[in-house]
Amino acid sequence: MKRLVFIMMLFCVAITEAQESSITTINIEGLKRTDEGFLRRLIKVKPKSVYDSVKIATDVEKLNRLPGIAKATSKLEKDASGNYELTYNIVEAFTIIPGVRIATDNNDEFSYRLSAFEFNLFGKNQLIGGFYQNDEFDSYGFFWEAPYLFTNKFGFGINYQNNVNQEPVFFPEQELNYRFDSKAFEALFTYEFNFYHNAQIGAIISKEEYSFLPEQSEGDLPADKPANLSADRITFRGEYEYNDIDIDYQYVSGFRNLLDIRFVSGDESEAFLDSFFIGRNDFEYFQRVGERGNWANRLRVAYASNNDNPFAPFTLDNQLNIRGVGNTVDRGTAALTLNTEYRHTFIEKGWFVLQGNAFVDAGTWRNPGEDFSQLFDGTSTRLYPGLGIRFIHKRIFNAVFRLDYGFGVGNDATQGLVFGIGQYF
Repeated sequence: MKRLVFIMMLFCVAITEAQESSITTINIEGLKRTDEGFLRRLIKVKPKSVYDSVKIATDVEKLNRLPGIAKATSKLEKDASGNYELTYNIVEAFTIIPGVRIATDNNDEFSYRLSAFEFNLFGKNQLIGGFYQNDEFDSYGFFWEAPYLFTNKFGFGINYQNNVNQEPVFFPEQELNYRFDSKAFEALFTYEFNFYHNAQIGAIISKEEYSFLPEQSEGDLPADKPANLSADRITFRGEYEYNDIDIDYQYVSGFRNLLDIRFVSGDESEAFLDSFFIGRNDFEYFQRVGERGNWANRLRVAYASNNDNPFAPFTLDNQLNIRGVGNTVDRGTAALTLNTEYRHTFIEKGWFVLQGNAFVDAGTWRNPGEDFSQLFDGTSTRLYPGLGIRFIHKRIFNAVFRLDYGFGVGNDATQGLVFGIGQYF
């Protein structure tokens, strides 16, 4: 009994000493472009604070999420008084990223997109950039986002986009093609409640126009279908994210949930451009598998209230949800999609990584005018297994060049190659 009491007393003394130990000095090493004052404002551990291993680990995870940082680690050194000197070691990422995307458009003609973005503007991990796209028509956009502009929790962003696309619209009788012209300005506020929870709220002012393209459509325009539509819209958008992701270069573990809700005002005088509600939720789960493997999953649930509208908001597309299916091959007012893949690192030499993956993409849609039961009756279900390869530069932010090939399963299924930058999800 006395031995047990003695051990308990030693344990209490050790806890007390640990609780009384403090961080005397905080060093940040390895910075070249990132502003040190910005990082000191962002981290939770402060000089002369009580030693807390959980806070230090949280700071490291937060630093690893920043676009300007490729890898962050921490080191503790104990001095003669029993206190600690804390050092954050930073490997910065190259963050000025040009982009080129070349593809074929809906008419099997050449299209391209050029972009350039800086993800660490002023060394404060602000984003600025823009794009130009030629896809039958000219489109362009400009973006600026500063998630920590006002405080270490409160930020702001704006963007302007003029997107002009050829949009297939799937009426029950036939498919018609329209020129869709959208000019939109968005302003948004961001707020980080804590390490795991953050939110955005904003508004988009836009003008949308649809114009029938007779030369690109199957047959003439039916008398009951519109040749031209236009509306001035205001979209109120809210986004909530729960993020418990741990990033170690190309490896990701943990889970994240992203909820995006929008209310889109319309023009009630236009038959197909009235007001509606959109809700979408992405649940992502990542797990390390051994030393070189990574299992990645995404479940997406989407719903729109304008079910009788053929100008449905959700599209079935290579780059968005199912690899190999084609470019905007269907539209829907509700959707369930599941993407799951296993990623394996075959080569890792210095900054270079060669990674392969095997995936299965599956989804089901509710077509305009249909009931929710269509999501489960199999009439709109798509299943696409496939294989891919990744070329990764560990020191450049989001420098993942991916190439995937999806094989459709079932009658009339397609197959195809999908190229992009960044992991698919």
